[in-house]
Amino acid sequence: MGKTSRLILYRDLDEQMLLDSMAALLEGEETAGKWDPWQCANRLLELAARYGFEGNLWHCFLAYCLANHENAYSTACEIAEPAEGTIRELAANDFGLIKELFDLDIAGLPGDFWKNLAAYHAAERTGRAFNRRIRDRIIMLARELEEAADPKEFQDYVTGFYREFGVGRFGLNKAFRIEENGPEGAGLSRIEPITRIDHVYLKDLVGYELQKQKLIANTEAFIAGKEANNVLLYGDAGTGKSSSIKAILNEYYDKGLRMIEVYKHQFRCLSNVLEEIKDRNYKFIIYMDDLSFEDFEIEYKYLKAIIEGGLGKKPSNVLIYATSNRRHLIREKFSDKREILDDLHGNDTVQEKLSLVARFGVTIYYGAPDKLEFQEIVKTLAERSGISMPQEELLAEANKWELYHGGLSGRTAAQFITYLLGKKEE
Repeated sequence: MGKTSRLILYRDLDEQMLLDSMAALLEGEETAGKWDPWQCANRLLELAARYGFEGNLWHCFLAYCLANHENAYSTACEIAEPAEGTIRELAANDFGLIKELFDLDIAGLPGDFWKNLAAYHAAERTGRAFNRRIRDRIIMLARELEEAADPKEFQDYVTGFYREFGVGRFGLNKAFRIEENGPEGAGLSRIEPITRIDHVYLKDLVGYELQKQKLIANTEAFIAGKEANNVLLYGDAGTGKSSSIKAILNEYYDKGLRMIEVYKHQFRCLSNVLEEIKDRNYKFIIYMDDLSFEDFEIEYKYLKAIIEGGLGKKPSNVLIYATSNRRHLIREKFSDKREILDDLHGNDTVQEKLSLVARFGVTIYYGAPDKLEFQEIVKTLAERSGISMPQEELLAEANKWELYHGGLSGRTAAQFITYLLGKKEE
């Protein structure tokens, strides 16, 4: 019986076939029904390209499996103190077996190509699936495990990784989206990682200091386990509402903050999403960008029930952050006011539509900058971008740009700087 068949917790991995096949090759066991050496080498190389691994690819693969596998032990340790009791003892059994596999030398396998996979140099120091910080940390974990003197030290290194980063898709990624399965309206969904996100930070956003401070205060209370509110950022287009929320994620990701982007046509999936994330040791922000409803759309009723009012209580590790160009989210018409005269209970209908915004405990207004504020944004962004141009000429060109490209806003200023950088490269 091979070592992988004696694992208790670390079973049914995403790459179980590769693990079983490599273990059989290294242990000299029967390989019938498993991949041959060339198939194994190919898969290790594909994983290296996808995740940006280098060094000993067998060690990187095992480190990745340990970092990515969600089980009773790993999820108990994520962003928390190490699990104790029987579950730790059962995990110790698995770590002892995995260390024995880890210590087997792929360079000694028949075929010169295994020596290359034991000391692999990546063409690019990046991967398509992880941000660089996670990729580097998994490679570091592989190197730490190489130095582990015994199974206990091996287990301590892995548990330390779980405490620092977490485990699985929520540990190895910071942002997610909902992908729906099944027929339309079935409400079946899965949470999938977003591997490329904007690396924007709060210091990158010029102005709006009071707005940012309100957002920071609420988010820090949430992360600290204190009472915190759902947040609505509303106001003029291009003023940095969405960028502020993206910056919050980047600022507090290493403190266990994660973000799930949801569109209004996916609100029927929210109950399933909350059920999946409620018991994880992370803080989740459900992010709804450019949220608004026409008067004939009823999706807002799903959102109201989720935020407050349904039988199931919203998990304490979940908040909703939304942006909108509308203060009341649902479009108002003069006919809404005439309804009050035509319908005995018309006011109830109007108030029902407008009450959604009241479900957000914190509302933050982002107004368009005035001329002087716009010019200050332009000057700051130009300085950061290394654009050397006489200030009078810079502002004159910025004023011309905004007249034809969306008016006074932070977005317009950023687009103007991008235009100047493009001219500079010609």
